[in-house]
Amino acid sequence: MNNYMYRTSGTCSQLIHFNLDENGKLHELSFYGGCDGNLKALGLLLEGTDAREAADRLRGNDCGGRGTSCADQLARAIDQALDNA
Repeated sequence: MNNYMYRTSGTCSQLIHFNLDENGKLHELSFYGGCDGNLKALGLLLEGTDAREAADRLRGNDCGGRGTSCADQLARAIDQALDNA
């Protein structure tokens, strides 16, 4: 299992932490900062899911006209992790 941390940009959360297993599944997703309850729920919903599929679904999600969101930042973090794997 590989551990990843990603510094976000343009969102209330500042840091995303997650693990990817050897099959590309997401585990132990957590956010530092941001909407605590919603981001914990996102982690629970995505536990064990295919990381590429999750990124495809979340990419481009906008929060309040910022041009990004915590979910979009997660998609970027996953893309970066998979590109560097």
